Amino acid sequence: MEMSLQEYNDRKAKSYKMLLWFAMISILMVFAGLTSAYVISKSRPDWLNDFTLPSAFIASTVVMVLSSVSFHLAKKAIQKDNRKATTMYLLATLVLGLAFVFLQFKGFSQVIASGYFFTGSESTITTSFLYVVVMVHLAHLFGGLVSLLIIIYNHFKQKYNSGQTLGIELGAMFWHFLDFLWLYLFLFFYFYK
Repeated sequence: MEMSLQEYNDRKAKSYKMLLWFAMISILMVFAGLTSAYVISKSRPDWLNDFTLPSAFIASTVVMVLSSVSFHLAKKAIQKDNRKATTMYLLATLVLGLAFVFLQFKGFSQVIASGYFFTGSESTITTSFLYVVVMVHLAHLFGGLVSLLIIIYNHFKQKYNSGQTLGIELGAMFWHFLDFLWLYLFLFFYFYK
């Protein structure tokens, strides 16, 4: 009994989505471990209890949520075969993703300007934790940006349409996951003092 092309594509999509879910759960476990270590380290005598997140991290959170919205709109646009809108939303997502990275590094500079350091003899465990968590998230975001660039490239090569949206769907799933992850981390650092 031979499988139809549609059945093959459905199975392939299901397999790719399952692999992505496993990857995202693994990434989530890494951050669960980091935030657990943060909670345990809070009892150390050298912990900074008066440390507040810089404003750039607040702005980057807003930018990340907007990028998630634009990626969602890109997926909806391609499902309606609206290539022009898809292009606009994918490029907006890329610009917002790059703005997020810029604002993260601006946040680092604001922390340093406040007299706190991430490494070296003048660093604190609090700021070192913040640095490690943000850098690990940025490493994963780099993967998200690379996949977004591949999606944009494939979109310009006209590989997506209302019947073939798998690449955009997978990219959007991962991007929304990164958004959720940053939102969790931001709220954790903001409220858990």
